Amino acid sequence: MRSQPTVRTILRTRGIGRRFAGVTALDGIEAEIRAGEVLAIVGENGAGKSTLLKILSGVLPPSSGSLEEVDDDGRTHELRLRSVAEAAQAGIALVHQELNLAENLDLAGAILLGREHHRFGWLDTRSMRAEAAQWLARVGLDLDPSTLCGSLPIAQRQLVEVAKALSTNARILILDEPTSSLSARETERLLAMLDELRRSGVAIVYVSHHLDEVLSVADRVIVLRDGRMAGTLDRASMVRATIERLMVGRTLPPTTARPSLDDAPTRLIAEGVVSAHRRRRPASLTVKRGEIVGLAGLVGAGRTELLEAIAGLGHAGGRITLDGRALTGSIAERVARGLAIVPEDRARHGLFTLDPVRTNVSMAWLPRGAHAGLVDRAGERDLVDGMITRLRLRPADPARRVQTLSGGNQQKTILGRWLSIEPSVLLLDEPTRGVDVGARHDIHEAIRAAATAGCAVLFASSDLEEVLLLADRVLVMHDGAIAGEFLRDAATEVAIMGLATGGAMEAAR
Repeated sequence: MRSQPTVRTILRTRGIGRRFAGVTALDGIEAEIRAGEVLAIVGENGAGKSTLLKILSGVLPPSSGSLEEVDDDGRTHELRLRSVAEAAQAGIALVHQELNLAENLDLAGAILLGREHHRFGWLDTRSMRAEAAQWLARVGLDLDPSTLCGSLPIAQRQLVEVAKALSTNARILILDEPTSSLSARETERLLAMLDELRRSGVAIVYVSHHLDEVLSVADRVIVLRDGRMAGTLDRASMVRATIERLMVGRTLPPTTARPSLDDAPTRLIAEGVVSAHRRRRPASLTVKRGEIVGLAGLVGAGRTELLEAIAGLGHAGGRITLDGRALTGSIAERVARGLAIVPEDRARHGLFTLDPVRTNVSMAWLPRGAHAGLVDRAGERDLVDGMITRLRLRPADPARRVQTLSGGNQQKTILGRWLSIEPSVLLLDEPTRGVDVGARHDIHEAIRAAATAGCAVLFASSDLEEVLLLADRVLVMHDGAIAGEFLRDAATEVAIMGLATGGAMEAAR
């Protein structure tokens, strides 16, 4: 049973609202943040969660309403936050969903940025690295503090962000999708750490699309929909179906049944494939026509490297065939053969964020839609409008810049780019990272529809719930190789984790 610290309100929002160029992002938000409590804020992408967090952390001022700080005696006074620095002085720290580390700095410099140690007018790198090592250990990272941030994979960078926030000794810790790139084991460690902080009296504001995490860690839940309060639930009344209904304003339909694949021909074969990062650990797999295969495993198991090798990035050896023909050449040549890949880090490696939705969606289709050097603009409009409708992309504006979209709609945009060419093979790395329950349902249905149309789908996910929900067959990776496989009906979280952590091969039989 969770121990209960002394809980008291330390910050209130009074009718908080925010408008952008005449568009209402938040309206009339009333909330209490309490020391010794985890307050979860949930809602679909675009519901206003990130805007609210930015106001609480000094990134943005409210257009209306106010923040009230409550002292130890219960007296209140208005808290005006004009910058992140002022929020930090008030004891408020935010870990962003989109990582914000200075990648040219080492870990010590990034964690203690703005709070560097000095000795006789010089940076005291020794003491900085000693302190940084303590905070890295707190989040379970055994890394040299002199390591450059830019050299780390996304999951480790996310944990470094958490370590950076903890190093400020904040009394209010705000976490925006902190587990979106973490493995099940890392997520468990982080949630346990949050419980320790809660018991020590820290107020935690927790935003996550993973409702199982919310139900596990939260004391209260605020549900936002279209920038307004849709409901507030205490722990006794937190039910997943209720939260989902409040979030999306509708009951989500059941998962579409998958057809039998017993007689389906094999479409993708990878034999002894090794990536440039894991030359000594070959991996082999097959994916049938119309099959959805999930790659499970801990962070660092080699899932991303295997997908990239199949796509032609860092392919150092082995044989890959598509529909019986060797798949070789550059990424562009493989795309021309019908292979598509949605990368893990959509902002850095997948999207042209300054360009509109139209350009991002139609980019892969353009070589097919151009004749004598001229693009079929009418065909392009029909293609983009159809994909916006099919994927329920919001707002339904093809001229909207991608950088202004929520994370879920950005993911739909890049998925729409590849679905527009009706690929033979679709590779997806963390297909719903940072995506809300409604967008996740839409993306899963789009993936299932592509498979039903004959596409061979291979995806990697750190979310075991997603793997079990989406995959017809699960391949478990450990240390760069395939450790075993499960058919849908035989796959369980316990069995998958057994192989992912180096368990015996017999566990998969």
